[in-house]
Amino acid sequence: MDAAQQEATARARELQRNWYGEPLGTLFRKLIDDLGLNQARLAGVLGLSAPMLSQLMSGQRAKIGNPAVVQRVQLLQELAAQVADGSVSAAEATDRMDEIKRSQGGSVLNNTTHTTSGSGAPTVKRVVREIQSLLRSVAAAGDIIDAADSLAPTHPELAEFLRVYGAGRTSDAVSHYQSHQS
Repeated sequence: MDAAQQEATARARELQRNWYGEPLGTLFRKLIDDLGLNQARLAGVLGLSAPMLSQLMSGQRAKIGNPAVVQRVQLLQELAAQVADGSVSAAEATDRMDEIKRSQGGSVLNNTTHTTSGSGAPTVKRVVREIQSLLRSVAAAGDIIDAADSLAPTHPELAEFLRVYGAGRTSDAVSHYQSHQS
C-alpha cells in the first residue's frame, strides 16, 4: 500500500470513528467474535456483499450507505450484548440473526450500546477488548512487548499488564483478569 492509500485509509477510519464511535473493522470484529460468525455470515446478516464488508473493515470505504444496514449493525450489537450476559442462548441468537437479516428501516448507530452483564456493568471480555483496542491503536504488538521489556526491571506489574492486555489474546487476558480476582 503506497502513502496515498495509507493516508486515505487512515482518513476513512477516522471518519468511521466520528460517525460510528470506532472504526468499522473493530466494530465488525467484535460482532464476529461475540456472535461466533465469519465475515461471510456477517455480510449476509447485514445485507452487504462480502467485498463491501471487507472494504468497510479495511478502511477502503468509510461509510455504510444504507440506513437499513446501519440499523442491523445496531441490532446485532444489542444481540451480542444479550449473548454476552447470558440472556440469549446461541440457538436463540441464530434465530434472532435471521430476523435481523429480514429487518427493514433505517436508523443511525447508537454508540451507547455496550455489552453488559446482568448488573449493567460491562463484561470482562468487553473491557479487555476496549483496553486492547486502545493499546493497539497507538502501537503494534511488537512495540508493546518492547515497552514491557524496558519497564520490567522497574515496573514489573505494568510490564505484565502490557504483555497480557496489549500484545496477548483476548481469551488469555480475560483468564488473567479472572485469576487475579480470586
